[in-house]
Amino acid sequence: MSAAAPTGAATTGAATTGAGPTAARTTDARTTGLVGRLRAWRPPAPPLPPELADRVGPADPEWFARELAVAVAPTWWFWRFALGRLAWVPLAFGRLQVTGGVPAELRDGPLLLAVNHVGDFDPFLVGVALYRAGVRPRFLVKSGVMAFPVVGALLERSGCIRVERGTELAGHAVLVTEVALAAGGHVVAYPEGRVGLTGDGWPERGRTGMARMALAAGVPVVPVSQWGAHEVVQYGLGWGKVRTLLTALWRQPALRVHIGPPVDFSDLRPGRLGDANRARIRIDAALTRGLAPLRAGEPTDRIAHADPTRPTTARAAFPGGVVPPEVP
Repeated sequence: MSAAAPTGAATTGAATTGAGPTAARTTDARTTGLVGRLRAWRPPAPPLPPELADRVGPADPEWFARELAVAVAPTWWFWRFALGRLAWVPLAFGRLQVTGGVPAELRDGPLLLAVNHVGDFDPFLVGVALYRAGVRPRFLVKSGVMAFPVVGALLERSGCIRVERGTELAGHAVLVTEVALAAGGHVVAYPEGRVGLTGDGWPERGRTGMARMALAAGVPVVPVSQWGAHEVVQYGLGWGKVRTLLTALWRQPALRVHIGPPVDFSDLRPGRLGDANRARIRIDAALTRGLAPLRAGEPTDRIAHADPTRPTTARAAFPGGVVPPEVP
């Protein structure tokens, strides 16, 4: 009897040990298969028009042809549904107020919309605000976000344009944007290139890429200033993002968006020395001017909402929000 127990125990242990790897392999296979299917899933893309086929080469990534096809296609029904019927989801986290607008005569043509970037939550608010203003927004989105399973596929099919920063593929975003604009698209970009990290909260100095593109394509640039999204979700990663998002449900921060008049580039020319920089300065100035009334009652030398996870390592294009009466 005394020997039987160990034998039985050994038998049970052997059975458990033998089943463990088998079960683990089965679970791994199922998990890998599910993850693989999720990563590979995407809505059917529209066909690539023949006139764009020569833009795609054998060395181009597989997503490039899809993005070109989507860039010239009508706005996807799901994207319209999300911006119109699901707007209550992001708006549950604050009180949205939109001022200004896009002139009716510009809504049917190509547009570049320049937005100051204050936090990870602001694309949701800007998308809803622009859709209500008659704009069909196509966002420039970091490649890391576009790589998310399901979410990235939905964004791609909705017309978002992948930006591969710091790689040899970075130019693909420019090509897709050019095609989208030629088809009358409304492309949203952040001239700062990241969430702004100025200590006073005013927009950082923008990059010249958007200005060069606007001058080359001859399309209007509409400044979209916004404030308040930084109070919904903290800058830093981790569970703090979830905590601040959930507390916003009852904090209900004020979320303000102002759509300003198109920036005047009438005296500027593409390729002329210094004109891209002048255009960049004018975009910075328009965003800063539009932001000033949205921050009324707040300090101009710091951000009223304290976020200890947010670095303040950058300098504003116009510190303190002071824009001279005349800009180049």
